[in-house]
Amino acid sequence: MLSALILLPVLGAILVGFVPIKIPGKICRNLALTVTGLVFALTVVTAIQFQPTDVTQQFSEYFPWIDSLGLTYHIGVDGLSLPLLILNTLLTCVAIYSTNPEIQRPRLYYSLLLLLNAAVMGAFLAQDLLLFFLFYEIELIPLYLLIAIWGGERRGYAATKFLIYTAISGILILASFLGVVWLSGSTSFALAGLNTSILPMTTQIILLVGIVIGFGIKIPLVPFHTWLPDAHVEASTPISVLLAGVLLKLGTYGLLRFGMNLLPAAWSYIAPWLATWAVISVLYGASCAIPQTDMKKMVAYSSVGHMGYILLGAAAATPLSILGTVMQMVSHGLISPLLFLLVGVVYKKAGNRDLEVIRGLLNPERGLPVIGSLMVLGVMASAGIPGMVGFISEFIVFRASFEVFPLQTLLSMIGTGLTAVYFLILMNRVFFGRLSAQVTNLPRVYWSDRAPAIVLAALIVVFGIQPSWLTRWTEATTTTMVKTQNAVASVVLQRHHTIGQQNN
Repeated sequence: MLSALILLPVLGAILVGFVPIKIPGKICRNLALTVTGLVFALTVVTAIQFQPTDVTQQFSEYFPWIDSLGLTYHIGVDGLSLPLLILNTLLTCVAIYSTNPEIQRPRLYYSLLLLLNAAVMGAFLAQDLLLFFLFYEIELIPLYLLIAIWGGERRGYAATKFLIYTAISGILILASFLGVVWLSGSTSFALAGLNTSILPMTTQIILLVGIVIGFGIKIPLVPFHTWLPDAHVEASTPISVLLAGVLLKLGTYGLLRFGMNLLPAAWSYIAPWLATWAVISVLYGASCAIPQTDMKKMVAYSSVGHMGYILLGAAAATPLSILGTVMQMVSHGLISPLLFLLVGVVYKKAGNRDLEVIRGLLNPERGLPVIGSLMVLGVMASAGIPGMVGFISEFIVFRASFEVFPLQTLLSMIGTGLTAVYFLILMNRVFFGRLSAQVTNLPRVYWSDRAPAIVLAALIVVFGIQPSWLTRWTEATTTTMVKTQNAVASVVLQRHHTIGQQNN
């Protein structure tokens, strides 16, 4: 079943891109949407059959591939990867549906989207280090082309910058993976067979630093974040949806699966530094978002800040903080795409994203009242207002991380206040007040423009009111990951306890 999640999009890409007959753009779009819908249905079936209390890799598929390299085809799904699989297919459906039906070169465009979906799916399913790396690198190619061909005026610069940063990320990850396998004496890259505990602590830390920086570029964390705002601004709206909602999660997923889970002892040593790094990313991202005048760039910098919360929870590495980390990954994967969709509709109808130009879009007669209302919901969710999934995910991260890193957690909480600041600036300038003369006579917004945003908004509210529908799939897996392999929380808490006894 899991192989079908990878093969179906690949076959769909071949069908759309290489069938030797001329296919109109709308038919290409419908074919791509049908294939992605089938994949989404398969992920739902997988979730229905998934056993939340079973912490092993379920529906596992394994066979040797290239024995001389130690490469195996081993895929499986657990509570960490399952929510991301569903998120990937859902947002791919949203991206395809949101694409302009009159897009140029539709066969190539939809083929690349399907290949991107397959590569990300493979990365989340891979249980072999080298197999993960192959999928991790494959997704780079379609995303680069999607930005470089269908992006804005500076698309070449943004795509090249993305390519260079991601290539460096891949080099660091591959070097660290090779070091883990060769230095541990393993003959295979299979994740389950690796034993890193025999490595000297200095070696473990060096390897982990390579993994953390490699995935930190992908997340991205400060100071490796500069490719992200450029990529978002130049990418089309559907590509921004995938970039924010799915592609960045490859970095956070990699930190948990191949950082914390693979080198737990070294993770405990660098955890305080990771928590400090998280604070820097949160505050810097929020501070850069405040002065922006481009709506899309503001949302892009907000992603930099919110990804820092994920690193904070991962650094604390308690069962509750890792659960909150996964929830934050899903939360950001719903909220950020919603904001990019809405900004895309504003740009499509008003022809501008400048906060100094657009005014009064909540005008009920001549503005965009429904889009403005959805934007209110989106910014409230991003700012952590109760009743939204953003609140519960951030609350869990802060609640769990405070026990381990109280200072870093308190500083990170400032980021939620700054989020409210820059989004209030956006709402006040763009949606409130008198409708500006530059954006009068706006074209009609059809339900086809609103539908993807309404779906994401509904999920944000549903999971905010009933978070257990999300946590039940993940809790057993994340708890087992921490209790069986990670000692960060106990080490740091014991250190605080010892200091407290000495003071008394």
